[in-house]
Amino acid sequence: MSSVQTQSVQTGRITRTFIYLFLLLMALFYLLPFFIMVVNSVKPLSEITGGNMMALPEVFTIEPWLAAWSTAQVGVEPTGLRPYFWNSIKMVVPAVAISTVLGAINGYILTKWRFKYDTILFGLMLFSCFIPFQIVLIPMARILGILGLSGSTYGLILVHVVYGIGFSTLYFRNYYAAFPTELVRAAQIDGAGFFQIFYRILMPSSGPITVVCVIWQFTNIWNDFLFGASFASGSGAPMTVALNNLVQSSTGVKEYNVHFAGAILAALPTLLVYIVAGRYFVRGLMAGSVKG
Repeated sequence: MSSVQTQSVQTGRITRTFIYLFLLLMALFYLLPFFIMVVNSVKPLSEITGGNMMALPEVFTIEPWLAAWSTAQVGVEPTGLRPYFWNSIKMVVPAVAISTVLGAINGYILTKWRFKYDTILFGLMLFSCFIPFQIVLIPMARILGILGLSGSTYGLILVHVVYGIGFSTLYFRNYYAAFPTELVRAAQIDGAGFFQIFYRILMPSSGPITVVCVIWQFTNIWNDFLFGASFASGSGAPMTVALNNLVQSSTGVKEYNVHFAGAILAALPTLLVYIVAGRYFVRGLMAGSVKG
């Protein structure tokens, strides 16, 4: 091996070492808050108030987790986060399913059933992705009042479906733009209808982008606080609103261990989704990133 090649290999190793050290440092910096939350969620309150919050627990306990789940004071009721967790599940699952299906149909229409001014319509739908949440609060509150859905889980489902259609349409439209239009035309010649083509030809190949849309929508809807605080009330509130009420309703000594446990419980579903399906999220984004 020549001296030039040897020097090149050494330079490459130094560069990779620097990159790995930098990434490790950033990972530690990012994970430090989560480490503090986990450590303090399994400590007695006396250890937190009387010692270092970054120290490992001297006495391990799961009482804060049990309290956060079932007995902690949330607002005026000692219910814990359990009922609000199921409120979020009942809100997220149908909202994600409906917005994903509607986005897929919209993307199918905008790419395979072109019509006059379809690009303008897509531009308007895309514009909805950049509208701040705060702008739609008053109009949406008015619409929910007219429909009789104010303060209900169904109202929150409608809000998240409407706000998520722009994103889901964008994902599926870009993905379907690369799908061979000739297959759709051939199916039409063979007598296949609109929905037959959609379900039998496009949907079987839509796995990657469906995963992207589901993860994106699930994360946004589960973590949303503004819509939940604005359009839900009382026992119908989602998990994020209940977590805020848990922290704010504490009187006297703050139960930091219970608060940390509650925050982790609220974040667990999204963490699990990304751990299980994170690699498919990246694959789906790459599959649709250069289309359209």
